[in-house]
Formats: sequence, C-alpha cells, structure tokens
Amino acid sequence: MGRLFVECLEGSHVYACVKCGCHLSRKDDVVSKAFHGRHGKAYLFERACNVEPSTMEDRALMTGLHTVADLSCIRCHSYVGWFYVWAQESSQQYKVDKVILEKAQLKKVLWEV
Repeated sequence: MGRLFVECLEGSHVYACVKCGCHLSRKDDVVSKAFHGRHGKAYLFERACNVEPSTMEDRALMTGLHTVADLSCIRCHSYVGWFYVWAQESSQQYKVDKVILEKAQLKKVLWEV
C-alpha cells in the first residue's frame, strides 16, 4: 500500500484530529469561528494538511449553492470537514479554496498557556 507521509505542524497552537491526533491546521490559519457544520460549530481555515478530499459535489448550504469536497483525516479516515471549490453567490467567493473543519472533530495540541 505504500508509506503514509504525515506533516507535523510546528508552533504552539495546533489543531489535530480528535480520533487519532494527526495535525490538521494551526491557530494562525483560522479565518473565522462563525461557521456551522454537520456536528455543530465549525471554523473556516485558510489551509489544512493531512486531509484527503472526497468527490466534489454541489451542496445547498445556508449561504447558497456551493461546490464542496468532504475532507477526511489521512491517518484514521474519519470525516473532519469540507473544502470549498466554488460558490455561486459573489458575496461568498471569499470561501473558495478555504477549508471548514468541524470543532467536534478537532482537538487542541501543543497549546501553551
């Protein structure tokens, strides 16, 4: 099957998969915490790593029609959020090429107080 390469993020504020602890993104990449996903609160991130996309599909979300791809953790394959590919509404174009990670699927690691 091959070797799995997992990127380890540096820094003191890292978000990881709640099930396996695989690093997904950093606090510095959070664009907004005012989003809602399938399992409650969700965060919009500039980028994420160690995720694999599913097939793209059109989805009617609260803010209109979007083309998205669900994202899974590359280590444990659990659902963590989705990636915005396209937005029909011009006011929603800022989401394109950004990632939603659901708070229920995340845990904070390496957080220094």
